Amino acid sequence: MISAICPTYNEANYIKDIVEFFVSSKPLDKELLIIDGGSSDSTREIVKEFLTYHKNIFLIDNPGKYVSFALNIGIQKARGEIIVRLDAHTKYSSDYFEKIVESFIKSNADIVGGPYLTIYRNNFQNAVAKAISNPFGIGDSKAHDPNYEGYVDSVPYGAFKKNIFNKTGLFDERLVRNQDDEFNYRANSLGKKVYLNPDIKLWYYPRDSVLGLFKQYFQYGFYKPLVLKKINTGIKVRHLIPGLFVLYLFLLPLCTILNWIFIPLIVYIVLLLFTSGFTKENFKVKIYSLIIYPVIHLSYGFGFLLGLKNSAKKVSSK
Repeated sequence: MISAICPTYNEANYIKDIVEFFVSSKPLDKELLIIDGGSSDSTREIVKEFLTYHKNIFLIDNPGKYVSFALNIGIQKARGEIIVRLDAHTKYSSDYFEKIVESFIKSNADIVGGPYLTIYRNNFQNAVAKAISNPFGIGDSKAHDPNYEGYVDSVPYGAFKKNIFNKTGLFDERLVRNQDDEFNYRANSLGKKVYLNPDIKLWYYPRDSVLGLFKQYFQYGFYKPLVLKKINTGIKVRHLIPGLFVLYLFLLPLCTILNWIFIPLIVYIVLLLFTSGFTKENFKVKIYSLIIYPVIHLSYGFGFLLGLKNSAKKVSSK
């Protein structure tokens, strides 16, 4: 049996697609736990329309509001041997659950998942989709490689053998973001296997505004030091570069007497212009890209530096 867990908060624009995907997909032996953090839009009403006709769909309250609380509530209530995390901002192939089951059998892994594929509704989302799929945008993460198959350190959202939680524990409820990465890193450190299979298809809707994108990547950066402090085997160069770049920009006005100090900034601008301009996308996407790459890098980097400071403050206060 499969237990699908979907955390929600004001997902009226997306939740119907998730429920309809669940209802129409195989296998039949499954349940959907929608864990809602107190939505103030019509999310709950949309879900309730399905409850009358589908006894394997449940709407459960999440007093903690955030995703990590929702996942832990769902895990403890789940009846299935396989737990699948669903994200409301994501579309899934009709054989998503079937490919997950096949991947568990094929890999003998404890966690499986598919790479980030992207889908969009406007030019801004298209530009974000291209940025987070480009090495200049997010580094060398295999989770964004649509062709890679094999064991990795983390997968998007993921599916879990339920018995893994007996050894790993649940999701870290201190993390507003990065709870997936932290859990995957922790599982890896305990000898559990994480497997990425491109046959598992999911398409993610990126943020559709500069403010939403800034908040998202700021939070990714802010909580990453806590993740890496807990599981230092998860440290990768791509996690550090945005913070170092922001630090460099802060120090730049103090070092203008050094002729070479502008070289990294010039290199960044050249890469930004090249990556944004030399694509097959339309003119609006190219212009948006000139904004989106710096927003991702600077928000993540600034958040990472503040997260480091916050982490150090907690250590010094002990």
